[in-house]
Amino acid sequence: MAGRSVVGPTALRMMLGGHLRELRERAGVSRTDAGWAIRASESKISRLELGRVGFKERDVADLLTLYGVHEAHERDRLLDLAREANDPGWWHRYGDVTPEWFDAYLGLEATAELIRTYEIQFVPGLLQTADYARAVARLGPSGTRPDSEIERLVALRTRRQRALDREPPLKLWAVIEEAVLRRPIGGTAVLRDQLDALLEATTRPNVTVQIIPLESSGHAATGGAFSLLRFPQRDLPDIVYLEHLTSALYLDKRDDVETYTQALELLASTSPPPQQTERQLLRLLQRLA
Repeated sequence: MAGRSVVGPTALRMMLGGHLRELRERAGVSRTDAGWAIRASESKISRLELGRVGFKERDVADLLTLYGVHEAHERDRLLDLAREANDPGWWHRYGDVTPEWFDAYLGLEATAELIRTYEIQFVPGLLQTADYARAVARLGPSGTRPDSEIERLVALRTRRQRALDREPPLKLWAVIEEAVLRRPIGGTAVLRDQLDALLEATTRPNVTVQIIPLESSGHAATGGAFSLLRFPQRDLPDIVYLEHLTSALYLDKRDDVETYTQALELLASTSPPPQQTERQLLRLLQRLA
């Protein structure tokens, strides 16, 4: 086993931020007044409540006082949460090779119990072989990366995949365009090994793969790749993750999450069922023989 599921700092920040927002609204305090209490702006309060930034214990203590939270046990619980939320996760060791905006996703991925993803360009990272991940890393927009940086990125990708073996294991449901599995990233041999690895992954009880055939007439997810993350903590809403070239979006508003959930469910229901994935992969492998 690769360890137990833990709540990462990103998720803890979101949980604490949600608690503080509820306390502020219950106390009838505006974001402007809350910002004044901790010598910050209204936008800083908004970022804190969304879990986008770290917490200073002094700020949390001042906000709790402003919101009328004086009971020692409750204050201690939330201040402990603030301290835990500031502890770096294991992925921070790779901060030298990943953009800052990707850290939040790594923290959420480490906490999630279910990730559903739609892919149009690459095999999902959690299912990539080392050679495939190495070839993807060489496609980076910044030009030629040094080999040492590429190997760090591959090590990060491999470390992330331990989530599929932890207790309880992360559940992954991937809907992949067939064009992804025909694109010879890294060359034919790398692609063949990647297809073999996907074939093996489909035997895992916690991994589901569906492939959208090239001849598909179209579908609802016309906006590009995205992922939906669900968490075991009731305090955390589902999150939609959208990655761009130089940034990422994290959507947790109910309407946004519902729209993407419906799109993914439509993709899954109109694509060949998972029971056909093995046959589809074997057919793709035959093309490379």
